[in-house]
Parts: sequence; structure tokens; C-alpha cells
Amino acid sequence: MVNIKEALSSAFEMTDCGEIHFYLGIQIQRDRQNRQITLSQSSFAEQIIRRFRMEDAKPVGTPLDPSVKLSQATDSETNDISRATFFRQIIGSLMYLMIATRPDIAAAISIISQFAANPTEAHLMAAKRVLRYIRGTANYGLYIGAEPNAGQDSDKMQSLHLYGYSDANWGNDTDTRKSTSGYIFYLSNGPISWASKKQSTIALSSTEAEYMALTQATKEAIWLRRLLHELRFEAQVSGPTTIFEDNQSSIALAKNPIHHSRTKHIDIQHHFVRDKVETKEIELQYLSTEEMIADALTKPVPRPRFAKLVDKMQLRSMA
Repeated sequence: MVNIKEALSSAFEMTDCGEIHFYLGIQIQRDRQNRQITLSQSSFAEQIIRRFRMEDAKPVGTPLDPSVKLSQATDSETNDISRATFFRQIIGSLMYLMIATRPDIAAAISIISQFAANPTEAHLMAAKRVLRYIRGTANYGLYIGAEPNAGQDSDKMQSLHLYGYSDANWGNDTDTRKSTSGYIFYLSNGPISWASKKQSTIALSSTEAEYMALTQATKEAIWLRRLLHELRFEAQVSGPTTIFEDNQSSIALAKNPIHHSRTKHIDIQHHFVRDKVETKEIELQYLSTEEMIADALTKPVPRPRFAKLVDKMQLRSMA
């Protein structure tokens, strides 16, 4: 670290302000004894709540209501410019929160942002529900490293390796019948990369949807492996990166070199997964749906299970 600072100082005018505590609105806390870093945007979350006057709103346990199915506005529902502007402001404010430290709202932002062109009152209520969820979880921090109070000899202290989870919600978009992909990657027991995104083409089966989601997860895994290698963490990428998947058929398709007649229609780009499995850069392992963390990145999940998955994301109250 000293060498890096000296090299930067020789090239740029800079001041050493000591150990970092805040960066772009993100609070950073270090626990050197347990080798743990906590990232939090609690102040930013509170600013969002105040900006949209949700201080007195009742908190909810999930960012999306599983019983509510959102769809595009009908022809009879006119475009309310003031409502659309307010809706987009909410989405824009929540976007940075989601990208930096809050993977638990990734699915919600991905879904409701699709209606920004002409949001209805139902869409606005869904956006406000995310704000109500944030109000109850504003003090959540993202824990990276060993579990709190873990001993120095804990196995979790040695688990500095890259692994991820991939999932898809087949045909969940009621307007286009496109599916949603979701993935989350961990390093040292803490999430470092996550995404929730609607797929660009329609999948004809759950296997195809999961296989397409694996493509995006594999691309991210390859990028993370290269980044770690450049940062001289060669040991963390010396073997294949494990991606957990809850669809046995998509795993079999990725491992099977024979093109079955029922999968010939799948775009050739998605067989990128198969190549990475063959070169042993990626290793696919089955994980039950109940334990699939990425499930919370693709769809609304009932509160008890959502709370369990959020805990596995290493997100919890700092109070």
C-alpha cells in the first residue's frame, strides 16, 4: 500500500488523508480484528426518505408485494407528466443505493423501472412501497469478510474465494413474456457484484431462461476473475469459479457437448457457458431453490424467505 501511495504521489498532486471512512456517500467501517469491512449508505437512505416525504410511512418487510402483478398502462390511462416525473425521481434516487450496497432491492428497481415511460398509480404505489421498505432498513450495512465475532482460526477467515449464484424467473413479464435474470457473486463471504435484468429475448422454457441467465453470470464471473488477477489475487482464481444453479436441465445443457434437437433454437451466444465449463474457468453446481440467494434478485419473494435470503446477502442492521 505504501508503494502504491508513493507511485501515485509521484504522478499526481495528492494528499494522504489517512484511513478511508467515507467514499461517494458510502460509509466504510473496518474491523481489523475479524478482518471485516462494512459498507453502509444509511445517511443517503435517510435523505431519500426525507426527500419524498416518507418519514411517517409505515415500514414493510419486502420491497415488492408478491401478490401484485404490474403491467404496462392501458390506452385509457393517460400519461400524467407530474406523476411520471415524480416516479422517475424515485427510481433515480434508489438506483445508486441499489448499485452500491443494497442488492436486496435490485429486483424491485429492475421491475418497476420498466414502467418509467408512463407510470400508473399502481406503479407509483409500488415505488413508494420500496421507499417504505428502505425506511425500515435504512441502517442496513453490507458486511464483507468473516462473520461478526468469528475467531481468528475460523474456516470463514480462509474463504477468500470467488463464487456466485444464478437464477431466472421464466416469463414473469406479463406484457412481453420475457424472463428476468439475476446473479450475485461473493468474495470473502461478502457480495461484490449483483444484477437483476430482463432478458432481451423470449425463452421458450424454464431451462432456456436459466441457461440465458447463466450466460450473464458467466460473463460477470470471467470479468471478476480477470480483475482479481490484475490485482494479483491469483490464488483466488487459480481454479474454476463455482456458480450455483437451481435448474438441473440448464446444468446438463451446459455440460453436454451434443446439441439436442430441442435446444437448437437457443442463440449460439449462450453456449459461451459451455465453453467456459470445458476450459474449467466455470464450475456449475446444483443448489435447491429454497437456498438460491439469487431468487430474491428475479422476483417478489414472501417476507419470511426474503428475510432469510437478505441475511445470506450479508445485509443486516448496524444498530
